[in-house]
Amino acid sequence: MIMYSENQQKDKEQILNLVKEYYQKYHADKKEYEKGDRIPYASRVYDSEEMTNLVDSALEFWLTSGRYTEQFEKEFAEYLKVRFCSLVNSGSSANLLAFMALTSPLLKERQIRRGDEVITVAAGFPTTVSPMIQYGAVPVFVDVTVPQYNIDVTKLEEAYSEKTKAVMLAHTLGNPFDLKAVKEFCDRHNLWLIEDNCDALGSEYILDGKTYLTGTVGDIGTSSFYPPHHMTMGEGGAVYTDNPLLHKCIRSFRDWGRDCVCPSGRDNLCGHRFDGQYGELPTGYDHKYVYSHFGYNLKATDLQASIGCAQLKKFPSFVERRRQNFAYLKEALSDVQDTFILPEACENSNPSWFGFMLTCAEGVDRNKVVPYIESHGVQTRMLFAGNLIKHPCFDEMRKSGKGYRVAGSLENTDRIMKDTFWIGVYPGMTEEMLEYMAQTIKAAVRQ
Repeated sequence: MIMYSENQQKDKEQILNLVKEYYQKYHADKKEYEKGDRIPYASRVYDSEEMTNLVDSALEFWLTSGRYTEQFEKEFAEYLKVRFCSLVNSGSSANLLAFMALTSPLLKERQIRRGDEVITVAAGFPTTVSPMIQYGAVPVFVDVTVPQYNIDVTKLEEAYSEKTKAVMLAHTLGNPFDLKAVKEFCDRHNLWLIEDNCDALGSEYILDGKTYLTGTVGDIGTSSFYPPHHMTMGEGGAVYTDNPLLHKCIRSFRDWGRDCVCPSGRDNLCGHRFDGQYGELPTGYDHKYVYSHFGYNLKATDLQASIGCAQLKKFPSFVERRRQNFAYLKEALSDVQDTFILPEACENSNPSWFGFMLTCAEGVDRNKVVPYIESHGVQTRMLFAGNLIKHPCFDEMRKSGKGYRVAGSLENTDRIMKDTFWIGVYPGMTEEMLEYMAQTIKAAVRQ
């Protein structure tokens, strides 16, 4: 904790009060939505607290991980009801760390080695899969269902082999995948489960009569705090677990691969900095410079964490608003179900929706519908990669037939690639915006 002199504290308070005034003058009074304004699929929702926290952190000028990071990790873990949380610089880094933690030799016979297989889906975001390929593991792609847009759990056994070590899946646009079936499959085969929770923070799932937040049922969960996501700190992400050994691996890979667990700027918390023996190093070699993994530096800054601390206070209201906006669109579009397949929540779940997915029915051309909607001021998005293995990054592997495996067909994945798009439900949307989006989508199919 930084100690300020009386004058310094007084000056700091004056600066922060000016920041609040700046927010009120230039950010608080945003123009009300008017028909014809462009409606983005996502946008930041914030007030003066995010700004004052950010300036407060800047005035300390610690810059790297510090007191705001520690506060965020503690409070985010408490929200999720997990033991350990590690803040990182992005959701993609969170996925990288979650996967790489499972490659640690500390896990012994459960360590993922090059050539081992990980079950996942191709209908999603690439950085759920990238760490596997970059490490040399083999992703095994399974089809998804429509209109839940998550893994078809009836195909899991077909995807399994003696090389399978883990399942790594995202909860699609906030809709939880069938955690009961996936968890039972993983338990049956002694597999790791990573929940990519980057698009689903705040989603709930009932398992054995108990309500869990998504990201906390598997062995490791990940989150993203990129601006369009459920809460933001600009860039940023988190990795969380209840397993102390996995937490140790995550922290090591995040912090250069080092063996020491002392936070930045603190030395010898364990009291054994100079009396250990590691690898073939001489006894007493400085533990702060002992490396047990080939790691990275993926820490977030305290500037980012300061914003996250303010966002986390508002977060429950963000989730509630997303649910309300989704419900409004579901009702408003209920009369076009002959034209679009509307999204459905997974059984036993209460999603914190990231978006509202629409799949064009037979005879409806997405290539006509989406340009119309966009030209009338409503931003749309595809379901990310659509079918990841169709992308140029897979060209070499497709030609060689090596590096990945497909279990069964990807029929629904290909349909999503061709027919599906989505619009936003972010908490800053008004009823007027939602109504305009619904009317624009209806008009798009009447054109």
